[in-house]
Amino acid sequence: MKRLLVTGAAGGLGRAMRDRFSKMADEVRLSDIVEIQGSLAANETFVRCDLADAAAVHTLVQGCDGIIHLGGISVEDKFSKILNANLLGLYNLYEAARANGQPRIIFASSNHTIGFYRQDQHIDASAPMRPDGLYGVSKCFGEALARMYFEKFGQETALVRIGSCVEKPVNYRMLSSWMSYDDFASLINCAFRAPLLGCPIIWGVSNNDSRWWDNSQAEYLGWRPKDNAEIYRAELEKTLPRPGTDEPLSLYQGGQFVKDPIFTED
Repeated sequence: MKRLLVTGAAGGLGRAMRDRFSKMADEVRLSDIVEIQGSLAANETFVRCDLADAAAVHTLVQGCDGIIHLGGISVEDKFSKILNANLLGLYNLYEAARANGQPRIIFASSNHTIGFYRQDQHIDASAPMRPDGLYGVSKCFGEALARMYFEKFGQETALVRIGSCVEKPVNYRMLSSWMSYDDFASLINCAFRAPLLGCPIIWGVSNNDSRWWDNSQAEYLGWRPKDNAEIYRAELEKTLPRPGTDEPLSLYQGGQFVKDPIFTED
């Protein structure tokens, strides 16, 4: 690619992946609602942008060959905040993409679209959504919006239901949901390079022995995750007590999100 746009670049995942993103295009346009930390690489530029500002998002997308959309609220929060960032902001992004040549989009969806499935259930991309909070509902909306733009306008999007994309698992649930940074980078490269992408749901999970999710419907992309959370099991067992069998972290794929309260407006 000549120019890659990364929204949410100042967030935790954006910061962790920056070095890998810099290798994916001649120029990487980083964006967030807050200033980015640290100095920029030679091929990086930063544009501060509120995704709720349609005109600013239109300008942001101009000239981009691909978009990695990490922007928005990434945890449970008040509906007003989720509305602006995850619903209105995403709509603005898709309208901007439609007006600017329809660059492929990697949409950071979430396992919280299906959080109420139990951990003893194994599901594929055809399983009905079971969101575990307003954040999860916003990602269900995002997937539906992307599907409509694909069916109506041909806008291609990889809907990546990210499990736990962190340096290493920090609890027992993550032994199933973890995705390494390297596996995420290889997934993004596969999605951008595929001759035909479409609008697939892809489980963002590494090759963990205890994973719950079946990615066979996206095999045509050629993505083969290599890392396995199992190498961290012994470390966790030495340092972390197991949660009770009746606790959300042991019962539900969404973990604690299924029990977290809905935030009320002030």
